[in-house]
Amino acid sequence: MPGKERDGEEMSEVSAPVSTPQESLIDKTQLPDYVGYNLRLAHIAVFQNFNRHFEPFDIRPTQYGVLSVIESNPGLKQSQISAALGIKRTNFVALLDGLEKRGLARRDSLEGDRRSYAVCLTDQGHELLAKLRAANAEHENLITSIMGEEGRNRFLTDLIKLTKGLRKARKI
Repeated sequence: MPGKERDGEEMSEVSAPVSTPQESLIDKTQLPDYVGYNLRLAHIAVFQNFNRHFEPFDIRPTQYGVLSVIESNPGLKQSQISAALGIKRTNFVALLDGLEKRGLARRDSLEGDRRSYAVCLTDQGHELLAKLRAANAEHENLITSIMGEEGRNRFLTDLIKLTKGLRKARKI
């Protein structure tokens, strides 16, 4: 289903590069020196591992993030959650509709504001999120076993620094 959307998320069938005899003739010697190229390969590998752990639950990375934020911040407005996670409002509505249809989240009317809804997890959402946290721990443990605890922490620090720096540079 490349390019198709499910619950407001773009789905892609991206795979890590595989060398074939014909591809071995292609000169890619410059690419390993590019941050973006290596980030993309790491992104693919991490998401493939994530999907392997979360496939039994039919949960995608964005859905897991949304469920986690809702659990930690029950009663936030849809617009607050979408803004915090950098999800376009229209995409977030479709994503939340999907979670609601599955019985994982619900929208409650806000007193004094008929246009907005407070978003909360259902009991089923809390139950599933407990299982998802265990799956995520396995996913993260594999990454830590590859990088080491110190390497993982340093990598996270560097990624945050890179993200903040590029966002700041964009605003100049």
